[in-house]
Order: sequence, then C-alpha cells, then structure tokens
Amino acid sequence: MEKRIQSASLLLDASLGHCFVEGLEHRDGNVIYNCLRAYAAIDNTKSAEEIFRTTIVAPLIQKVIPHGSSGLIGGDELEDDYQQIINYIEKNCKFLLEISFTENSGLHVFSFLANSILKEVLSAIQKGKPGAFSPGRPTEFLKNYKSSLDFLDHLEGYYPSRSTVAKFRSESVYGEFMKQWNTGVYFSLRFQEIAGALDSTLMLTSLTPVDNSNSDKGISGDLTLKQSVALLESLRSCWREDILLLSCSDKFLRLSLQLLSRYANWLSSGLAARKSGNTASNPGSESALSAVPDDLVYVIHDINYLVTEITGSYLERVLQLLASCSSEVLDLVKQSILQGGKSLKDLVPVIMNAVIEALVEKSVEDLRQLKGITATYRMTNKPLPVRHSPYVSGVLRPLKGFLDGERAAKYLTSEARGDLLRTAAFEITTRYYELASDLVSVARKTESSLQRIRQGAQRRAGASSDVSDNNVSDTDKICMQLFLDIQEYGRNLSALGVEAAEIPAYKSLWQCVAPPDRQNAVTF
Repeated sequence: MEKRIQSASLLLDASLGHCFVEGLEHRDGNVIYNCLRAYAAIDNTKSAEEIFRTTIVAPLIQKVIPHGSSGLIGGDELEDDYQQIINYIEKNCKFLLEISFTENSGLHVFSFLANSILKEVLSAIQKGKPGAFSPGRPTEFLKNYKSSLDFLDHLEGYYPSRSTVAKFRSESVYGEFMKQWNTGVYFSLRFQEIAGALDSTLMLTSLTPVDNSNSDKGISGDLTLKQSVALLESLRSCWREDILLLSCSDKFLRLSLQLLSRYANWLSSGLAARKSGNTASNPGSESALSAVPDDLVYVIHDINYLVTEITGSYLERVLQLLASCSSEVLDLVKQSILQGGKSLKDLVPVIMNAVIEALVEKSVEDLRQLKGITATYRMTNKPLPVRHSPYVSGVLRPLKGFLDGERAAKYLTSEARGDLLRTAAFEITTRYYELASDLVSVARKTESSLQRIRQGAQRRAGASSDVSDNNVSDTDKICMQLFLDIQEYGRNLSALGVEAAEIPAYKSLWQCVAPPDRQNAVTF
C-alpha cells in the first residue's frame, strides 16, 4: 500500500508540476491559481516555490549576474544589478505574486519573494559576485549593503500587510542573506581607519599649524592646528553618508566619544608632562613640552572652536541621523556628546594656567638678577642708589610681548587677555616679593652678624661701640635699591593696566623695602 501511495504521490507531483510550468510559461492565471490551490491543499508549497525559481526566476537572474562574473566590468557592485532585477520582477514575476496575494484565497502560505526570488538572488551573488559581501573593501561593501537593504525594501513593498512583511523577514533565506553582511568587521576596519588617522596626527612631536594656503576651509574651518583638524575630520567621518552604517550607529557614537576622549587625554598628558618636564611616561606629549605660550594660544582657540562645533551643528547632524530613535535614546545621545564637549572646555583654564606659568618663569629669569644687588653694595662703600636696576625693565617684557603679539590679539578675547594679565601680574609680583624678602632677610642677618663682630673688636680695642651708628648701612643701600626697583616695577604694571597697590604681594614688598617714612602710602 505504501508503494502505491508513494507512486500516486510522485505522479501527482509530476502532473501538477507539469501543469504549473505550462501555466507559468503561458501566464495562464486560472491554471496558476488552481495549481497553487492544489499545492496548498497537499501542503507542498516548497515544490511550487522551487518550480517558479528554476523556471522563471533563475533564467532572469542569470542574465543579470552570470556565474563567474566577479571582476568583470562593473566589478562587484550590485546597485545596477538590483535595478535590473527589480525591472524583471515587475515585468515577469508580478503576475504570480498578485495571484498569491489574492484575498481569502488561502494562497498566503506561499513565499515566492523569499524562497524563489531572494533565494535565487543570493545564490547568484555568491556564485557570480562573492566579493560584494567582502568588508575588506569598506566603501564598496557599504554601497552594496545599502543597495541590498533598498532591494529588500522593494520586495517588502509587494506584501499587503505588516504581518506578511514580518513573515517574510522570518524566512530562513532572509536570515541567510543578512548573515552575508559582516557589519562587525566593516566597523572594525572603519574604526582602525578613523581612529588611526587621529592617533598618527597626535603622535607628531610638535603642535603643527595648519597650512592656510592649502587647507580646505570647508573641513578645518578656523582651526589652527593639524591635530585639531584631524579630530574634527575624524568626528565628522563617523557620521558621513559614505561611512555610517545605521545598524552600527551605537558603535559609531561610542567611537565619536572615544575620539573626543583621546584628544582630551592627549592634551592632559601633554600638560602633565610639561609640568613635570618628563615625557617618558606620556608618549606623544613631546609637542606640549616644546610648545611656547603662543602655541598654546592656538590650542585654546581650537578647543573653543571645537566645543562650539561639537555642541552645535555636529550634535544637530547626529540627532538628525538618529531621528527614528526614541526620545529617551536621543536624550542620552545628546547628553553624551555635550559631556564630551564639556571635557574639552574644562581644559581651557588648565592650558591658560600653563601659558601663565611659562610667562611667569620667563619673568623670574630676570627677577633672579636682583641677587646681584647684594654683591653691589656689600662692603663696597658705594653711595646710596638713586635709580632703578637695569633688570627691572625686562621683568614684564615677556608678558607685554605676549599680550601685544599677533596670536593673543587675534585668538584670545579681551576678557581672556585681561584675566591672563591680572593673574600673571599677581604671580610675578608674588615671586618678586619672595625673592626680595629673602634677599633683605639674609642681608639683615649678615649685617647683624658683622655688626656684632665689629662691636666685639672695638670693645677689645677700647674704642667706642657706636662710631658707625650714624652711617648708612649696606642693608639700607640694598633696601633703597630694591625700593627704587619696585617703584619702577609698579610704574610698568600701571602701563599694562594693572594697579600695583591692588596686589597684596606688592603691598608686602613695599613694606619690606620702603624707608620708614614711606611705609604707609604706595606712591611712585
């Protein structure tokens, strides 16, 4: 009995198959409809889908993507192929699809789009253009991937309802087709490309200004350093149409934040190395160590520009691309990018302090010359000084030269220049007071020791011990020289726009060296 049933089943399949092929070749709607009803009744939809694939679909797809066509004209690109296939579907397959989607026909059990058309397309690409699936060529891969998604969207457009679209996506061939696109490898390659470009620029041994004659203003805007331009280019690359894969948008967002963090850490480690004078523990920080204050002005300007760009048009672009996400997700994206911008903004005061420290140290180099005042007046019988020392005119010269320079005038706001002037003036004056007070303290101790020695010698000789009381001491001469010096220094501060009397350290310095009758009022 089993053999007879099996024989009858084979005969039915053959007869039904022959009839279905005839119907397909002649586009006989009644025959096709009845054959499909029969296939559905005996629960043999796979045979109908396979016959349609081999009889109608395969010959058409073979015309578009013949086996072994990889590397021929057009390479492995799929966009034009998909367009031809869509045209063939519309012209040669639509008639069957319309029949299978007939309402209340019971033919919804067939999945010709998946098991006939998509299956054949996948097979043709695997055999004819296997390179189309390779992420090793990221640009071509992305183009083919997007074309494939558009093709799937077109196929889904034939379905009459969301439930049928969901059924199409659940088909095994659909999953197999999507598995061909290794988006993880694609992102890894883009990560290396984008992050590597920034990293190689940050490893330069100096802060490198942009060549304005050749720079592309559309990319760099008003940025001044190549390192900053590299950051902005890398950030924008993450969301460029020819790079971004929306299914990997979370990874590209993370990469964007990592790029910001890398740039911020590069600056932070450079400033730390600058402070310690050691680059061994911070590779790539040589640029900060060799930077002069004018170079750091570029950094401050670039950070301000980057923060404005990142929290403005860049953020808007990202949110626009992710508009399909929920409001909660968009809010998280916004906050993460704003936080990245803030991490850069927080570095501005630190860099400004580095500028001030560099200027103060240059000024202190001149201030150290005041140590020579002791040698000038100690036991030399020189008269009381009547004019300031030559070193005084050089103390504020680095600060004035910096503020009058082209970069500070162009890239620092008047408010920033004012803050820098006041902070640097206060710090220089503090260092001035420390050096001068130490000098006076040592001079007085030395004077006291010499006085005791002289008095002891005079007592042993039987002479009067107050012979020199009315003479001007060496310490008095030293203090008078310093007094003349700080008056000139105060006048120089006023010329820069800083009132010396408002600086606590200057008042202390004044009281340290001024004659008794000049102690109470600071006047030049």
